[in-house]
Amino acid sequence: MNYFLRKLGFYAIALWAALTLNFLIPRLLPGNPVDILLAKLQQRGGIVTAETRRAYELLLGGNSDLPWIAQYWDYIVNVFRGDLGISVTYFPAPVSEVISASLPWTIMLVGIATILSTILGVGLGAIVGWKPGTWLDSLVPATTLLAAVPYFWLALILVYAFATTWRLFPGQGGYDVVLDPGWSLEFIGSAITYGFLPALTIVIASIGGWLLGMRNMMVSTLSEDYILTAEAKGLRNGKILRSYAARNAMLPSIAGFAISLGFVVSGSIVTEQVFSYPGIGSKLLTAVTNNDYALMQGIFLYITLAVLGANLVVDILYGFIDPRTRARS
Repeated sequence: MNYFLRKLGFYAIALWAALTLNFLIPRLLPGNPVDILLAKLQQRGGIVTAETRRAYELLLGGNSDLPWIAQYWDYIVNVFRGDLGISVTYFPAPVSEVISASLPWTIMLVGIATILSTILGVGLGAIVGWKPGTWLDSLVPATTLLAAVPYFWLALILVYAFATTWRLFPGQGGYDVVLDPGWSLEFIGSAITYGFLPALTIVIASIGGWLLGMRNMMVSTLSEDYILTAEAKGLRNGKILRSYAARNAMLPSIAGFAISLGFVVSGSIVTEQVFSYPGIGSKLLTAVTNNDYALMQGIFLYITLAVLGANLVVDILYGFIDPRTRARS
């Protein structure tokens, strides 16, 4: 029980530190979102007065008259109320609405691609590591080479081959624009078709790391005494592979999977940009380009919560899966 309480306490402190940094960093960066909105207003022929500026400051939550400690308290209260401010880029849409509109696209695309690459990589790595030195080891340099290829280059190659040359899949967008978003089979089929190439890019680029890590852990695990004991008992190779070798070798991969799953929320910015995919990654790039600090702040907060939450769940599961973790703690 002490192990789990310590973990909860650690992640509570980490959450507080992340919220504090999320509050400070945008306020230390150059530029002011109020000035950006006022500049847009002037471009449209609007008149900017002191009252106008004051109204925009209150609207965006940038009341500079308050001391920082008061602004910090207001920020914490607003976060727990779900109020993340107003987006400058998509004004007057609230940040929470902008994120909630794009987050499901990223979770479906990057989440499914991450799970598939992890399952394929760990499964192939266990098989390759079970028979080291055979022809199966040729998978390691091939997939490692693909993992070293830049995302955007691999994405462009897939677009050229499957979208431009063979025209098997669309090269841009998240769904057919003539369809109304919803849960209809036609729309779901369109979303799957448009998301195939971005997902394939992520799987190809990610599978090599999982395969190499699992293969090396399998080779190390096969030299352990309990593997020799299982072989001496006359257990079948499949039983030893599943219940003894792979089960223990995949423990580091679980931690890596938690981190990868947490970063699903951040999306794959380059991949989404190449395919013009309507995910959170493209929103983050747009926010950075337009100095939309409120939107950046909100996206960073979601990323932080996802990473901390995923790692907390895995740490708790680790305590149940491997009792040695609790003993060492």
